[in-house]
Amino acid sequence: MAVITSIEDLKRLYRRRVPKMFYDYCESGSWTEQTFRENSSDFDDIYLRQRVAVDMTNRTTRTKMIGQDVAMPVALAPVGLTGMQSADGEIKAARAAEKFGVPFTLSTMSVCSIEDVAAHTSAPFWFQLYVMRDQDYLRRLIQRAKDAKCSALVLTLDLQILGQRHKDLKNGLSVPPKPTPANILNLSTKWRWGKDMLGTKRRTFGNIVGHAKGVESLTSLMHWTAEQFDPRLDWQKVEEIRDLWGGKLILKGIMEPEDATMAAKIGADAIVVSNHGGRQLDGALSSIRALDPILQAVGDQVEVHLDSGIRSGQDVLKAVAMGATGTYIGRAFIYGLGAMGEAGVTRALEIIHKELDVSMAFCGHRDINAVSRDILRVPQDFSGRWA
Repeated sequence: MAVITSIEDLKRLYRRRVPKMFYDYCESGSWTEQTFRENSSDFDDIYLRQRVAVDMTNRTTRTKMIGQDVAMPVALAPVGLTGMQSADGEIKAARAAEKFGVPFTLSTMSVCSIEDVAAHTSAPFWFQLYVMRDQDYLRRLIQRAKDAKCSALVLTLDLQILGQRHKDLKNGLSVPPKPTPANILNLSTKWRWGKDMLGTKRRTFGNIVGHAKGVESLTSLMHWTAEQFDPRLDWQKVEEIRDLWGGKLILKGIMEPEDATMAAKIGADAIVVSNHGGRQLDGALSSIRALDPILQAVGDQVEVHLDSGIRSGQDVLKAVAMGATGTYIGRAFIYGLGAMGEAGVTRALEIIHKELDVSMAFCGHRDINAVSRDILRVPQDFSGRWA
C-alpha cells in the first residue's frame, strides 16, 4: 500500500474505492462551484511567519471547544450520508474521533441513527439538527438526542431550501443507490465497498425511517425528505429550539456580522462561520474571508468556530491564529473514511494534528492557546473592501 502522508493521498485512495455518486456527493458544490473551490484556495493567500531560536519542546495542541476538552481545535463536521461512504460510517468516524479526543457531530441525515452511534461509543457526541416541517418529528428528534446524552446541538441555519448541485442530479443520488445501468456498472468496480455494505443492515436514513410518520419505503422516504426542510425557519424558531433543547447550542451557517450578532443575542454558545462547504449559496465569500468581520462584531460575546475548506493542519493553524476558537473538518475525514474506514479517519486526524503541531512550532509557539494573528501575513484587503 502507498504511504499516506497527506489528506490528498487519502482523497486519491477514496476516489478509487467509493462509488462515483457518493464521491461526487462529497466532492462538489452548488452551481459553478466557485465558493466550493475558494473555501480551500483562499487559505493560500495567508502566509505564516517563521521564527527561529525558540524552545520547541513540550508543545501542546490541547484546548477547549464550548468548554469541552479537545486534543486539538478540530471537530468532525456533520456530513449527511456518511454511512454510504463506508458501511456503518458514522459509527466508525465517531469511534475514531473519540479515541483521538475530538468531537464528532452526527448529521440529521445520517445512515446510522442517533441510538446506533450512542450504543457503539462512550464519549458524548454532538448532534446536528435540520429544522423539519413536521413539528412532532422535530420535537421527538431533539428528545432522542437528549436521551442519547448528546453534549451539544448544532443547529444548521443555511439549509431551509436546497442549493442545486449538478452532479447529484445527474447521478440520480439516492439512498440506497438507484439500480440504473450506469450505477450498476460503477458499483461493480467497487467490490470492497459493496462487500462491506452487504454486511450491514444500515443502508438508509436511520434517524428518519421508523421515526417519521408515513415513511415506509424508499419512495416515501425520498418524497418525505425532499419536502421536509422548513423554509419558514427564522430567529423566533431558533429561540424555540434553544428552549426545547436546553443545553449547549451551536449555530452553524453564519456568514455575515449581522447574523452573528443576532446569534450572540439569543444566547448561542458558539457560532460556526460556514457556507455549507460551498453547497448552498454559490458566489458567497469563502468562510476564511468571512471570518474576520464576524470576529470584529461578536468575538468577545460568543465562541466563533470555522467550517468549510479545512484540508490541513496549516489551515487549522491559520484559522485559529485569525481568532477562531475551533474548526471543523468534513471532506478531509470523509476521504479517510472512504479510503480506509475507521483507520482512515484516524489517519486524517493524525495528519492534520502533525501539520498543526509542527507548523505551530516553526511559527515560534508551543501552546495552541497562545497563537495569535502575529504569526500570519494577511493581505490588507483579505476580507474585501466592498462598495
